[in-house]
Amino acid sequence: MGNILLEALNVRVVGSGEKILVLAHGFGTDQSAWQKILPFFVPYYRVILYDLVCAGSVNPDYFDFQRYTTLDAYVDDLFNILDALGVDRCAYVGHSVSAMIGILAAIKRPDLFSKLILIGASPRFLNDRDYHGGFEQGEIEKVFTAMEANYAAWVQGFAPLSVGADVPTAVREFSRTLFNMRPDISLYVARTVFNSDLRGFLGLVKVPCCIIQTSRDVSVPESVANYLKDHLGGRTTVEMLDTEGHLPHLSAPALLAPKLRRALSR
Repeated sequence: MGNILLEALNVRVVGSGEKILVLAHGFGTDQSAWQKILPFFVPYYRVILYDLVCAGSVNPDYFDFQRYTTLDAYVDDLFNILDALGVDRCAYVGHSVSAMIGILAAIKRPDLFSKLILIGASPRFLNDRDYHGGFEQGEIEKVFTAMEANYAAWVQGFAPLSVGADVPTAVREFSRTLFNMRPDISLYVARTVFNSDLRGFLGLVKVPCCIIQTSRDVSVPESVANYLKDHLGGRTTVEMLDTEGHLPHLSAPALLAPKLRRALSR
């Protein structure tokens, strides 16, 4: 199982440090999203990179629609990778959906993680009675309809909106990895992510967390970072990044990297 999975999900281990760092990408990207962040960490860590099973860089035959109905299956993939590599302790950086995968993983196996760093994390994207997630159900349904009707056109609109900042290279890069996803898989994962609600699990996290949030993110309002700080069970800090967008590792790596370094050293 282990070796097949390592190959299927393009697992790579780079760097020469003793400590282990996992970089886990979010929806619509693949491990290449970390390319500009990697140079800051390879001298000090052994960095584990992999692609989520839904990424366009993974053979779509591996995506089992019945298995990946919830984030738990993604958590199992993460455990299988770490077990196959013989990892018993690591720091974990998760972007967007991988931030939530990290939270669920840390609840199941807290000893495995020394720290979680959560970039653009959200336990629920939909607004609720006393909770501002940023989206109404109707808005989300419109997104799904647009994805289904014309995926390429949807990507062209969604990528610049998500990147937020005026960084054409980041928009091009995000567009590329979104285009690489098979549209039916992309829609299925988007539904899974947008319909999940992990608020009830946050208090079970006992691993120290650092939340990194940009000052303006179309997908995650700033209030969500504060909600996470108030509800996560472990010691939690929030670091604001003075840039906009949901993908600071693509659009502002030089700003993000020092924050990551600092969060990891604490």
